[in-house]
Amino acid sequence: MLSVELHTHSSLSHDGRDPVDHLLEQAASVGLDAIAVTDHDEIDASLDAVEMAPEYGLIGIPGMEITTAVGHVLALGVDELVPAGLSFEATLDRIHEAGGIAVVPHPFQASRHGVAPHISAETLASADAIEVYNSRLLTGRSNRKAERFAAFHDLPMTAGSDAHIAEMVGQAVTEVDADERTAESILAAVADGRTSVVGRRTPWRISFRQAAGGAKRRLVRALGDLL
Repeated sequence: MLSVELHTHSSLSHDGRDPVDHLLEQAASVGLDAIAVTDHDEIDASLDAVEMAPEYGLIGIPGMEITTAVGHVLALGVDELVPAGLSFEATLDRIHEAGGIAVVPHPFQASRHGVAPHISAETLASADAIEVYNSRLLTGRSNRKAERFAAFHDLPMTAGSDAHIAEMVGQAVTEVDADERTAESILAAVADGRTSVVGRRTPWRISFRQAAGGAKRRLVRALGDLL
């Protein structure tokens, strides 16, 4: 079994803080085997992480978090940018064409761009996997709802820290029964449902700090664009 972090953000994300090497250092320090950097509508830092990961004893998984017309979708195993703004169905098609798998993060958290309020259950069930434990939670209700949905539709389950600062990498981990220590083998096992999830809540003060820091960085970048 490999311990895998499937949902993190670097400073390339509009709301991320830390460079890739900080995320990799944290992943190695907490004993992870693999990590995916999944920036919002960006992929360059993720590709850098894949290249750098072996230096930290890690497997790097390329990916990104795509802003679809109805909310967020994780594309794992892609090495090219999937454009934002497409429909949920078209986004899944583009992910599959690029050789990746589509994992839906925090699907029932509308305030965090979860897709479930905007698409049918049948459409949501067309994803390759559902993130059933996102560590940035308040009550856990949305996570429990995601887990029930995945179980009812017999969909693979994943966890993700959704870390926007390096310290939170490893808060929520997907244990993957992979045949080999490769990104391809890990993603094949995820798609097959050979996973279990282990998660801890991100402390509320840190969730607030991540959110506040992200808002500040977005404002600074917007002002920079205007100037």
